[in-house]
Amino acid sequence: MIGIIDYGCGNLFSLKSSFEAIGEEVFVSGDAAKLQKADRLVLPGVGAFGDAAHKLKTSGLDRFVKEQAASGKPLMGICLGMQMLFEKSYEYGVHEGLGLLKGQVVPMEGVLSADLKIPHIGWNGLHLMQPDCPLFKNIGEGDHVYFVHSFYAEGCKESLAATAEYGRELTAAVAKGNIFGCQFHPEKSGKIGLAILKAFSEV
Repeated sequence: MIGIIDYGCGNLFSLKSSFEAIGEEVFVSGDAAKLQKADRLVLPGVGAFGDAAHKLKTSGLDRFVKEQAASGKPLMGICLGMQMLFEKSYEYGVHEGLGLLKGQVVPMEGVLSADLKIPHIGWNGLHLMQPDCPLFKNIGEGDHVYFVHSFYAEGCKESLAATAEYGRELTAAVAKGNIFGCQFHPEKSGKIGLAILKAFSEV
């Protein structure tokens, strides 16, 4: 059973629908007691890092996520949810993340060439840095997924699972132990995205 964590900053309906489309039992909740019963957890996220981190902390779900990750339960962060797995973000200030993975989230502005639009929106091929990562068992090198982001993770070599080229190689997915993250949106990435969600459901 998949538990999608509702803390007020997620694209919950399409994500839930995607899991249902691949035949997985899934529910959405902001109640830690209910979420604890899930076999796997998904941390979604859209919007600004600081606001999302504040909502997660004030709800007490930040502690819950850390405890569940430490227990070995599979956890998958998506888009902003992936970024929150890291130590900190420099999105309009400095904000503390969950610290489950080493690394930080930084702006694309000033890093990418001026002719590239920010946010990065569109389909890009994956370069698999960890070809044996459980998330990728149903997909292959170069398969395309859908991105929408203006910030990216760096300093995360020990968990880097895939990159995507947009002026430079940007972190596209991370994996370390029971913790996984996708900068792209699997729920908006067609059959490739569904294949990734199915793989997570079988971790």
